[in-house]
This record gives sequence, C-alpha cells and structure tokens, in this order.
Amino acid sequence: MKIYQALRNVHNFRSVFDFGGRDVAHWFPGHMAKGLKQMRANLKNVDCVIEIHDARIPFSGRNHVFQETLDARPHLLVLNKMDLADMPQKQRVMKHLNRNGVPHVLFTDSRKQRDENVKKLVPKVMEILENSPRFNRDENLDYCLMVIGVPNVGKSSLINSLRRTYLKKGRASRVGGEPGITRAVLTKIQVCERPIMHLLDTPGVLPPKINDVETGMKLALCGTILDHLVGEEVISDYLLYSLNRLEKFSYVERYDLQEPSDDIQHVLKRIAVKLRKTQRVKAITGIGNITVTVPNYSAAAYDFIRAFRKGELGQVMLD
Repeated sequence: MKIYQALRNVHNFRSVFDFGGRDVAHWFPGHMAKGLKQMRANLKNVDCVIEIHDARIPFSGRNHVFQETLDARPHLLVLNKMDLADMPQKQRVMKHLNRNGVPHVLFTDSRKQRDENVKKLVPKVMEILENSPRFNRDENLDYCLMVIGVPNVGKSSLINSLRRTYLKKGRASRVGGEPGITRAVLTKIQVCERPIMHLLDTPGVLPPKINDVETGMKLALCGTILDHLVGEEVISDYLLYSLNRLEKFSYVERYDLQEPSDDIQHVLKRIAVKLRKTQRVKAITGIGNITVTVPNYSAAAYDFIRAFRKGELGQVMLD
C-alpha cells in the first residue's frame, strides 16, 4: 500500500468530480414530509431527541429542518457506523460540531453484539436531562426519547442494540440494508428498566432540499438514498474519485489492478473480470447479428459499492 501512496503524486487523479448538472430533487421520496409531520405531533411526549447520523459523513446531509424540533428538546447526536469511519479524525469532527452548537456527541457501532459506547447512551441522556427542564413531563417517572435521522444510518439497529444491552431482549424494530424500512412513527419501544426508558422509532427523513449535489452524492454513497434513483455506475464513479482523493488504494489489490486508476470504466471492467461477472448481448455486424460476451458493468458497480459500505475498502471520512 505504501508504494501506491508514493505514486499518488505521479497519477493525474481528478481534483473535482463532474456532476454533469444533475438535479437531486427527484432522489427524495414523498413519504418523508408525512414522517416529519408525525414527529412534530409526538414531540410533546418526548424528553430528549436522539439524532443518529453516519460517522463517515458527520456533517453532510444532517437534516437542518430538525433544528426547529431540536431547539425545543435536549439533543444528543449519535454518529453510528464508527467501525466504517476514519476515527483518527474524531477530534477534528468533535471540534467542528462543538463550534456549530452540538455539544453532546456519541460515536457508536450498533451492529456489534456488544458495543461499549452503546452502554454510554443512557447515562449520557440522564446527564443531559439533569440540566434540562422536562416541560409538561415533570410528573412522569419514565423517560421517552425520539430517535431521528436520515434513512439507513442505523436507527433501528441502535434501538435493538440498546434492548440487548439493558433488557437482554431481542430486536423490536425491523432492520434493513436499504433506506426506507421504517415508514411511520411507531409505538413506544422500551429499551431500559432502570430508569424506565422508551424510544420512538421514526422514518428516515432527508432535508427537503439539498442544493449541494456533492452532499447528495455522499448520502447516496453511504446508502441513505436508493441506488437506482442516482445510478449505481454514477455512485461507483464517485466512490473511485473519493478513494483516490483520500489515498485509499486497497481496491487495487482487491480487484487485481496493476495500479490505482481514475477511469471508472477500466476499474469496473477489471472487477467484472475478477468476479466473472459477464452478460451475453446481441451485436450487429456486417454478416448479421451475433451474440457476444461482455463485462457486466452494473454487477461490477454493485460489488464495488457494497464492498465500500461493508468497510472492505478501508475506513473513510468523506467530509
């Protein structure tokens, strides 16, 4: 890997990504506005808001519409999927968030069977609430938290992890590998007995408008937007651009490339050859139609993106 880093300066990698004038407006499903309305209606029963976001994009894509909600209740930002993030940059992230009025931050990996950081969540919430008014909930002995965030950042996984940690019980919230699994605000889910604490799971809600296309692409790369809405080959090209920019060249050895490349068609062709992903298509020639075998670029892009999302191409911080 060191030799690839040494070669970084001699490779003519892209310094910017060409977004081709793409419009991100059609990437966001309509059910999200309904979800935000339901969340606001339930806010009066909530002591603290737990906002969950992807640790690989700690700044990009956080829904600023939530600010209207967060101002009304104490707030804890949980940066999940820390196992996939470049954690040496943690202090830089914390300083940036603190400067922007987010003092309470917790990094977690809720997919782990036992995550020591998940154990810190309830004590952290209690510490925050000790210095915050409970409004019309002073007489309640139990605590209610609302879990919010953009799609597919691990809200349901965190709820289930808390139940394993504090109640020794199985999962209560459905978990999926693509955005949009939770479509409505659910009933209370108990996650702790001492103190009695419930969580409200909510649908993932993206900002109503993202003006910065690169932010939209980061969200797509991390799986918060359905792949087909953006295009897997476009996402894979942005992934290649990002890996080269961050000097993360593990894809070279994984897919048997000779050296790092900035050409997504070349990389996808090598991936298809490595994985034997081919397809038969008809070609028109001077002697008639013939069937030829060609690389399956879509299947190759799919594997490239999934390898990144599983952390198999290294830990990254896209922001």
